[in-house]
Amino acid sequence: MLLVTSSFVLQLVVLSYNHYTGYVLICSWLEFFTRLTVNTTISAIAGTVIVLFNISCIRYLNRTIPWSHSILKRVATQLSFTIISAILISTLTTFFSNYCIHKYEEDFTEVLIINGIIVVVANVMLMTVLEAWLFFNENRKSSLITGSLKYELNQVKFDVLKSQINPHFMFNSLNVLSGLIRKDTAKAQLFIEDFSSVYRYVAETIERPLVTLKMELEFVESYLYLLKIRHGEMLSYKVDVPEKLMDYNLPPLSLQVIMENAIKHNIINEKASLFIEISADHESLIIKNKLMPKVSIELSTGTGLKNLTKRYAFVCNKFPEFTKSEGYFIANLPLIN
Repeated sequence: MLLVTSSFVLQLVVLSYNHYTGYVLICSWLEFFTRLTVNTTISAIAGTVIVLFNISCIRYLNRTIPWSHSILKRVATQLSFTIISAILISTLTTFFSNYCIHKYEEDFTEVLIINGIIVVVANVMLMTVLEAWLFFNENRKSSLITGSLKYELNQVKFDVLKSQINPHFMFNSLNVLSGLIRKDTAKAQLFIEDFSSVYRYVAETIERPLVTLKMELEFVESYLYLLKIRHGEMLSYKVDVPEKLMDYNLPPLSLQVIMENAIKHNIINEKASLFIEISADHESLIIKNKLMPKVSIELSTGTGLKNLTKRYAFVCNKFPEFTKSEGYFIANLPLIN
């Protein structure tokens, strides 16, 4: 439709210009509209052929002589194709008009040259527009594909990280249960009941990128309660977080990772109890415990804390901070509003 409209406007301007300059005198409105209709039809057909040829030419040159390979060679080759195709199309349509539709009253060679110049100039402009349009279109497609691939890659990475958390949490919990079964069957039964509740939370939230702080704190209290069944009064904790922050978000099981890290790396016995404090500072959650490192501890890879940092990277541009200061291990978890 755009091509037909452009052809109509172009022929309207050309016929009007030729008539008023005396180059081609039109005797009646009927002749004017007849010429306009015929010329528009021929122009639209020729334009369609040129557009299709130009698009094919650009795509062929993109494969054989890309812009990144040699700009000078690409310009020279594309300009040659543009001029040659314009001259061929112009010559064919001029011959067709002269011998099949209406014989030119003017000198045919002069008409042939003028039409050739007009079509060459128009085709150079058209080729430039098509080149820009195809470049923009391909760029947009590439951006969409790249964005889609990045999203899928991040989703896969996120799924991998979640799958590392899930079995790890179950393995540690079953270890606790195994120890209780040998020592205290009553506590083991209580542990099983609470564990089912805790693991339900894990199953429900593991597919979510974020959960509310309120949900996470409720979960971690249940999780710490399970740990207290094993460690008794040797493990204690305090939660002091303002109510106004409860609707903020963070990745699920973030606190479980910190709790697990504290249990794994510190001594817990009658002489050295472990106290974990959870508080808030502006829009961050602060988890703090006294450092009482185990004497014979296996080499830590820091996988849990590294994974937590990566999970934050998938959902926001904030990152958790882990520091050791004045005999304390401090985890600072950003809250996402």
